[in-house]
Amino acid sequence: MNSVQDFYRDFMSVFYEAMPFLVIGALISGILEEMVPQQVISRFIPRRPILAIMMGGLLGLIFPMCDCGIVPIMRRLLRKGVPLSCCTSYMLAGPIVNLVVIFSTIIAFTPHWRNGGYAIIILRIVLGYLVACGTAVVVQRLHKKYGNELLTPLARPEPAKPETKSLAVLNETPPNGNNKPARKPVFQRLGNISETALHDFIDITVFLTLGAALSAFCRQFISQDKIAEWSNNYPPLAILCMMGLAILICLCSEADAFVAATFTTLHPSAKIAFLVLGPMLDFKLFLMFTRVFRPRLIRTIVVCLIVQVFILAMGTYYLWPQIKELEKPVVRFFQPEAASLGASGG
Repeated sequence: MNSVQDFYRDFMSVFYEAMPFLVIGALISGILEEMVPQQVISRFIPRRPILAIMMGGLLGLIFPMCDCGIVPIMRRLLRKGVPLSCCTSYMLAGPIVNLVVIFSTIIAFTPHWRNGGYAIIILRIVLGYLVACGTAVVVQRLHKKYGNELLTPLARPEPAKPETKSLAVLNETPPNGNNKPARKPVFQRLGNISETALHDFIDITVFLTLGAALSAFCRQFISQDKIAEWSNNYPPLAILCMMGLAILICLCSEADAFVAATFTTLHPSAKIAFLVLGPMLDFKLFLMFTRVFRPRLIRTIVVCLIVQVFILAMGTYYLWPQIKELEKPVVRFFQPEAASLGASGG
C-alpha cells in the first residue's frame, strides 16, 4: 500500500511541477505562431551557423522557459524557419541559461559557499551553455547531410510562399489599393492563439504524463544515500549515477538545484553532472522529442549530451582544487566573513 502511495505522490509531484510551465510554453508558442511573421524572425538570426548557435544558447535570457515548456516553443520556432541548430542550442541551454533558473540555483547553493557553492553556480551556467552549443554544432553537421528529414512533419518549416500574388492574396487587398493584407480582428487573433496553444498543450501533455509515470516508477528503486556513499570511492560511478538519476526523476530545471544541494556528502562534480544533464535530457523530454525529431536525430542528441556531460564532470573532479582557488575571490566578494574564516574551510 505504501508503494502505491509513494508512486502516486511522486507522479503528482512531477506532473504538477511541470504543468504550469507547459501551459506557459504552449501559450508562448501560440503567440509566436500567430503574431510573429517568419520574415521578422529570420532578420535576427545570424547567417553564420556558429553565430546562430551561440545566439540560440542565449535565447533563454529573452524567453525564460524551463525544460517542461520549451519543446512546444522550439517546435514553433522551427516552423517559422529558425535553423535547426539554433533551435537545438536554445532547447538545451534555455532551461539553464535563463534568469529564473540562475536565480534558483543561486538561492540553493549560496548557503553552501564553504563547499564550493559559488563554483557550482558558475559551472552549471558555463558548462550547460558549452554542452548545448557543442551538441548544436553536431546537429548542424547532421542537418547538412539529411536536411529536414531529421524532423517530424509537425516540426518542419512552413514552405516558402511564392513571390507572385495568389488569387487569395489579391482578394485580401483592400479597396484603397494598399498592397498590405487586411489586418485580422483582435478576437480572431485571440482565437487562433488559443487554438494553437490548446493543440500544443494536448499534444505534449500525453508525453508529460508518460514521463511522469516512468519517473515515479523508477523513484521506487533509487537510493540517494547509496549514490552519496559511492561518491568518494568511485567518482566515475557517482557521476554516472547522478546522470542516471537526473534522467529518471524528471525534475523541473527551476527546482532541481534544491534537490542537488541536499546531497551534502556528494562530490561537486557529480552535482554538476546532475544539474547540467537533467534540464537537457530526462524521460519526459525524451518522449516530447519524439513529436519533433526523427529517431536518428534523437540518438545523436542523447549520445552527444551524455558523452559531453560525463567528460566535463570528470574534468571538474580532477580540476576541483584549482577551481576552488579560482573561486576564492568570488566567495570573498559575496561572503565577507570568508576573509577571516577561510573560503576553503568546511
